[in-house]
Amino acid sequence: MKLENHLQKFDAAYGISGSKGALCIVVVLTRQFSTAGFPLSLANHVTEEKGQVKGLGKAAVQKILGDHGITRVLAEEGGRTSRGGMGLMGAYLAEANTLHVAKLWDAKKVEAWWVERIRLFFDTKPFKMRLDPAKSVRTGLRDLFTQIQKRQKDSAGTMFMGTVFQHLVGAKLEIVLSKTVVHHAHSTADAPTGRSGDFLIDKTAIHVTTAPGEALIRKCRTNLGAGLNPIIITTTRGCITGEDLAGEDAERIEFIDIEQFLTANIHEWGRFDAANRRVSLERLIQGYNAIVETCERTPGLAIELQGG
Repeated sequence: MKLENHLQKFDAAYGISGSKGALCIVVVLTRQFSTAGFPLSLANHVTEEKGQVKGLGKAAVQKILGDHGITRVLAEEGGRTSRGGMGLMGAYLAEANTLHVAKLWDAKKVEAWWVERIRLFFDTKPFKMRLDPAKSVRTGLRDLFTQIQKRQKDSAGTMFMGTVFQHLVGAKLEIVLSKTVVHHAHSTADAPTGRSGDFLIDKTAIHVTTAPGEALIRKCRTNLGAGLNPIIITTTRGCITGEDLAGEDAERIEFIDIEQFLTANIHEWGRFDAANRRVSLERLIQGYNAIVETCERTPGLAIELQGG
């Protein structure tokens, strides 16, 4: 059996991937085992009081994650040891000894494997949007997008932002039109499916992007040639970039800032009454979450509304 198969079996037996505390324990112990002599002894990895994993704490966990380019905090308490944690430590130490005897133990590979489980743990947590009565809706959206950008950076190239943009726009369109709109997974390219854009509403082709490029501008020109009205929904910077790329055709293509696109409707649905903002946002986010559940395979793309 391969090393990865042993780790998967151990993970499943102790439910490690679903527990930040357990993940803290195994990643810190793995780092300790990398410099310890085999066979490993339990006495070398517990505190003098025998009730804690030696060296376990937030700083130790974050140091290891930092070595792998992760800056997010796994657990503020750093995986504080419980009675169950001590049992996990004993079982993991025994597993490491067994793998060493079988000549399968490789500390670097094992650590990388657990760190990947931590990345997945982060990626399955919903994004959080906080509605603060003292702040604007646009500020709440901007904070949400900043959070998404950070996770994207920590997830080694996974493109969350474009997916969230697309499905938020889709949710808004369904509310505005009071009907179901055709949605696609964000990874589905337009060209192979023959689509004119991310959404086609009557004679309007809507494109949603974090950064317009030459290819998108060419597609908009194709839309114009086909008698369609192209709209690009993007970031503030994206609007400026897109207009520059479009040149003279910028006058025929609509560029809309996504924060403004969403914020305006939230106020309109609430009849410009601050007391109704949460209800309006709930409608948008519930619609968004339903689309994500249907079209995407990443549960961590869901948004949780807080405050209000």
